[in-house]
Amino acid sequence: MPDDATSLPSRLPLDWIAASLRRERTRAGLSLSELAKRAGIAKSTLSQLEAAGGNPSMETIWALAVALGVPFSVLVEPPVSSVQVIRAGEGPQVTSERASFVGTLLAACPPGARRDIYRMRAEPGPARESEPHIPGTVEHLVVSTGRMKAGPRGESVELGPGDYMAYRGDVPHTYEALEPGTTFVLIMQHV
Repeated sequence: MPDDATSLPSRLPLDWIAASLRRERTRAGLSLSELAKRAGIAKSTLSQLEAAGGNPSMETIWALAVALGVPFSVLVEPPVSSVQVIRAGEGPQVTSERASFVGTLLAACPPGARRDIYRMRAEPGPARESEPHIPGTVEHLVVSTGRMKAGPRGESVELGPGDYMAYRGDVPHTYEALEPGTTFVLIMQHV
């Protein structure tokens, strides 16, 4: 995969903006006409933007963000995968000057979040099917020993010792041990 940003397709940012606009307009329960009216732009302009067309100005995007009641960044940030995996040996590391000690930041706690931490043990057999937790729940998982598959149904990922994964816990998800004696740390973050 090329390293430099110039290799990205030129339409990609418009696709991100279009998808974000549709998602947020639907979430707000607004029609094209109503959102255009609230933002002070033409309905045809909004329709074109949601179809990934046009050349939206910062002012237009800002007006839409205000009308939707979301931060500007929500409409322009690239899409984020619903599953985040950090493999053993990856991630930002900080070393100690006084001891043989290395810390790897896996996830920072957002303001106002609560976390429950569990040490888990699983054996091969049927997968553990988990129903959705309270809205806004995010699960963080670090495999200690063995191998397992985990994640939202249809998006599960195989993990080994030291691998980290984050995913929405407010959707159906599964845990499945692939080796005897599989252990992992599970952190449930509730916003």
